[in-house]
Amino acid sequence: MKTLRILGWTMIWAGGLILAFLAYQLVGTNLITSRAQEAAADEVAARFTVVRDQLLEEGDLPPAVVQDDDDATTHGTFVVPPAPVLFEEPMPDEGAAFGIISIPKIELEHVLMEGVGKETLKDGPGHMPWTPLPGQPGNAVISGHRTTYGAPFYDLDLLEPGDEIVVETALGDHVFAIREVLIVLPTDVWVTNPKRGAWITLTTCNPRFSARERLVIQAELIDGPNLPYAQAQVDEFLEPMS
Repeated sequence: MKTLRILGWTMIWAGGLILAFLAYQLVGTNLITSRAQEAAADEVAARFTVVRDQLLEEGDLPPAVVQDDDDATTHGTFVVPPAPVLFEEPMPDEGAAFGIISIPKIELEHVLMEGVGKETLKDGPGHMPWTPLPGQPGNAVISGHRTTYGAPFYDLDLLEPGDEIVVETALGDHVFAIREVLIVLPTDVWVTNPKRGAWITLTTCNPRFSARERLVIQAELIDGPNLPYAQAQVDEFLEPMS
């Protein structure tokens, strides 16, 4: 009887620990990320000011971002230069906040962090440092949690081709249209390969609460300061040889 009683209490305590762990994963981690995002929002606002002042002084700021009032940059207001111009911005430090991603269809809005390390992804979606920043030529890759730590990419499976993704960086707003929704294996790293034009790739675990697969969203730039440059890249590639 004593042995059974000890075994019973052991199972009760084990069950309690499991429930406590699940509560931490589903609730506690969300609180951690929420606080981190609040701090990151202040950090990214400060970065926008510093980088925009720097680019304005150097004459490298897109015209649409230069404003005399406090209004946010409006989509489609970028002034098209006579020849395609590449507007660049400095790469952020590892772990720093550098942009804001929003996806209207699923009411997503999160501050983007630089890096995809375990600790960085606790603060929000992270940018793979070896890929270009969103809005730059190539394939910018962003990874984020599907569950726990704010679950920023929880509803990514609801997205379809044609839906829009907006990323604000120090250069202004970059608007992307989704072209493909893929389910791949974790070993299918080809989804991060460079692409001609300007793209953004979002990656997260699939299905929810499992890391068996990866859900991948690939979207092409359709508006932003570097759109003429990205289009020129594509047009040059598609131009038939004489």
